[in-house]
Amino acid sequence: MVHKIIIDTDPGQDDAIALLLAFASPELEVLGVTCVAGNTRLPAVVRNARIICELAGRRDVNVFVGCDRPMVRDLVTAEHVHGPTGLDGPVWDEPTMPVQDQHAVDWIVETLMGAEDRDITLCPIGPLTNIAMAMVREPRILPKIKQIVSMGGGGTEGGNITPVAEFNVYVDPHAADVVYRSGVPLVVMSLDVTHKALMPRAWIDGVEAIGGNVGEKTAAMLRFYERFDLVRYGEFGGPVHDPAVIAYLLQPELYAGKDVFVQIETGSELTMGMTVVDFWNATKQPPNCTWIQSVDSEGFFAMTLDRLGNLA
Repeated sequence: MVHKIIIDTDPGQDDAIALLLAFASPELEVLGVTCVAGNTRLPAVVRNARIICELAGRRDVNVFVGCDRPMVRDLVTAEHVHGPTGLDGPVWDEPTMPVQDQHAVDWIVETLMGAEDRDITLCPIGPLTNIAMAMVREPRILPKIKQIVSMGGGGTEGGNITPVAEFNVYVDPHAADVVYRSGVPLVVMSLDVTHKALMPRAWIDGVEAIGGNVGEKTAAMLRFYERFDLVRYGEFGGPVHDPAVIAYLLQPELYAGKDVFVQIETGSELTMGMTVVDFWNATKQPPNCTWIQSVDSEGFFAMTLDRLGNLA
């Protein structure tokens, strides 16, 4: 079975691994890549998305420019994690593939409106601005979405940009609120699960051993990226968040979770962007997402390494 997917992204080294994993997997038909401001500002995000498409040999993939700021709040970026370019580590040539003229939100709406019901999976691995704007602009797209598999949020792990907020949700909590209220089937790869898959050094060495530009540049990205979490958490190996979204589509048996009700904090500056997870049904509300809590870490890294080898 081939999954039709749209990847909404703000690359970011971990976004780059997610894109490469998708491009390396014939079970996934990437209909397009939509860009959103998040890890860095939008022009750099668009540059980085094109760089990764070209690294994978996928100049045929259409890249769309989306929202350059959150729905309500000012933009917060994460160059302190990803470097000034958002994709530090390797030395990159400037990309040459074109960017589409159509705005990402318009393209998402148009593509979904032309689809059968429950036909396309959305894979947002950055702030949810583009997805929420599409939902607000044209509510008729909701039945067209098969599911949303998203990286964002934190429950038991707390936050990584504030004590309680994960970065993607914190950047645009109002957009996250729209998505979580939409009624679309939602699978959430939060910090609760991504912090259980820490990059082994041998795995990064294995990525480099793939050879060519893919192996060399991907390993350089990962070595740059892991330094932040090594310092912050004192762990041996940092988490690689966004590929979990693609890995779930490819091998859902690697993951386990629980259907829960989640609300997004949009009113308090102290807890802004918190994903309030009702693990024990205290609110008596019906679940609005599947909250992934565990992963076969060895299986995840083995599958990812194997797939990246397809791009060598």
